[in-house]
Amino acid sequence: MRCLPLKIAALLLIPVALVGAADAPPKFNDPKPQRYDLTARASQIDKRAKPHPEIEFVFEKDGKPQDVQHAAVDTRVEPQGKLVIWLMGNSPQLTERVTGYGLHSIRVHYANGWFGKFGKEPPPADDKFLGKIRLEAATGEDFSDVVTIPKPDGMSERSVQFVNWLAKENPQGKWQQFLTADKQDLRWDRVIMAGSSHGSTTAARFAKHQRVDRVVMFCGPRDQYETWQGLTSATPANRYFGFSHVLDGGWSGDHYCRSWELLGLHEFGPIVNVDQTAAPYGNSRRLITDADVKKDANRAHSSVVPGGAAVKDAAGKFIHESVWRYLFTHPVDEVGSPSPAAAGCRKELRKPAP
Repeated sequence: MRCLPLKIAALLLIPVALVGAADAPPKFNDPKPQRYDLTARASQIDKRAKPHPEIEFVFEKDGKPQDVQHAAVDTRVEPQGKLVIWLMGNSPQLTERVTGYGLHSIRVHYANGWFGKFGKEPPPADDKFLGKIRLEAATGEDFSDVVTIPKPDGMSERSVQFVNWLAKENPQGKWQQFLTADKQDLRWDRVIMAGSSHGSTTAARFAKHQRVDRVVMFCGPRDQYETWQGLTSATPANRYFGFSHVLDGGWSGDHYCRSWELLGLHEFGPIVNVDQTAAPYGNSRRLITDADVKKDANRAHSSVVPGGAAVKDAAGKFIHESVWRYLFTHPVDEVGSPSPAAAGCRKELRKPAP
């Protein structure tokens, strides 16, 4: 086999080198390394944004702004080149941890208030009813007949506009790495969708539609009467991670175990009790805890997220620090062995229990 002339070979190698360099997260060069916590109102960032009081989506309530968005990055920590989009209320203790892992973090204000109006029993005949609303709220595209959420008010566009604002206001944070070249969209392959309860369910529904880097689902997902969890997924199943407390009503009611199996997570390991097994938990995607929450189901629901309900040891330290790090940083290609369906987990919740 004849060798290529040196000049031609060098030219062929240049694109490969450039691609590798482009995909590596840019290093911080902050003259004053620190953690940045930033806020901005969605209605001020994007003048196209509109309130939707019909689904309890407003910019002000009782004289207080409701559309404040949060972002954080720590330039003292080696960057991982990943952006966490958190879909629930502002959670400073969660943000502190994800930025400590070298991740960027944002929380956007988007039209998610519909759940109080439509998320009630009895379930509608359409077994993808809530899933369609979730997808419209996430994308600002027309998926549901019962809500009208335009693009500027969906999670996706709110995130794009916020990251564009952050790239200008906080250049030290290197936010531009998450934008496409034309700045019209996010690099979704660098995005970690995360949430708890309602937020984890929307995170999972969006990831079915749009490929993302990873999905972190605290106390969820639910939509227990629906089947969208079993739809073909744009995001590979090994990139979904779930964590629940066994006293949470969503767990005891078979909502989470059912969704986890419909998502295909049993292909990557058994359900693992993190209080009995050390990290990396058999590389499983289905993690549970039975930590002492004083038999309080409401606390159990919130206890899996860093915060006031989370369980501490005798020294006052959170007992699930290694779990949280695992959920956000465990290599997605490291998976457990396939596991059979969980015994006793009801899949068809529209029918009365036997």
